[in-house]
Amino acid sequence: MTKDLQPSTQWQEKVAPDEAHRFAAYAQQFAAIQARKSKKYGVGRALHRKQLAAAQGTLDVLPNLPAFARQGLFAKPARLDVWVRLSNGGMDRASDRVPDVRGFSMRVLGVRGDSALGHGPAVSQDFALINQEVFAFPQSGEFVDFVVAASNGNGALLKFLIQRYGWLAGPARLLKLASTMTRPFRGFAAQAFFSAAPIACGAYAVRVRLLPAPSNGPAGKGADADWGGDFSRRLQQRSLHWELQLQPFVSEALTPIEDASVSWPTPYTTVARLTLPQQDTASKAGLFLAQQIEAAVFDPWQALAAHRPLGDVMRARKVVYYASQKGRSAV
Repeated sequence: MTKDLQPSTQWQEKVAPDEAHRFAAYAQQFAAIQARKSKKYGVGRALHRKQLAAAQGTLDVLPNLPAFARQGLFAKPARLDVWVRLSNGGMDRASDRVPDVRGFSMRVLGVRGDSALGHGPAVSQDFALINQEVFAFPQSGEFVDFVVAASNGNGALLKFLIQRYGWLAGPARLLKLASTMTRPFRGFAAQAFFSAAPIACGAYAVRVRLLPAPSNGPAGKGADADWGGDFSRRLQQRSLHWELQLQPFVSEALTPIEDASVSWPTPYTTVARLTLPQQDTASKAGLFLAQQIEAAVFDPWQALAAHRPLGDVMRARKVVYYASQKGRSAV
């Protein structure tokens, strides 16, 4: 690693004076979308509404990690139980063939330490990962405006983009977003997933990646008709494995905290291994677990204080996710 890519503790958050007011408004907007969609589909989340599969496994924290990684959850070797929720990112319960962001959320249980929310001991350490290395927007405001417009249909979305970016740039922006959404998806067992926004790692800051083991194999033929079914069939046959990796902040110029649309150039370090043992998600026990996971909270702010979420996108999530959880009586 070159000197320019050495992990640094010199990161800073830049909190705008109007954030609390704006984030409260975002929460109201998302709550309204969620309520409207829940009338159509039943109680559920505003985004990542369609749960595709649920599973349980273990996370093995590795020994001899570098100093920047040897913090919080990763301070010492351990084996911890994990719940996993796989989802489509959209507001609707659409066909899996519809282009979408895919979500791989993990709830690491049995953690010990103060909560990132300051509410006593942490309940779990959650990771909300997507199959995109960066966000499509640098900060939360633009993303919220996009989601609100999209919730009213394609016509409303196109009108919004033209009004925001102009007659030429608006459609071009839509095409760029569409190209991101339509990138080939290799399936939940074979695709890398990312936090896209940073979290603290003790005094350091990192982004997170979940990298599948080659032994997981590619998605089966026709998997795009039922991504959850493909994953569940694979899991019924054998255990599946991933490496959990951290990517450190090195400087504001290369690894900005407040701009979630910038790809960080720093290398990843494997800090833990996720194993989902062979299991039948369609069994009585598997279906019961799926119900528990659907009702549960998967929130990057449900975390250890050592892994407090960082940056504008994460700070907005704190307010918006809480409103969503209240709206569906999540546990």
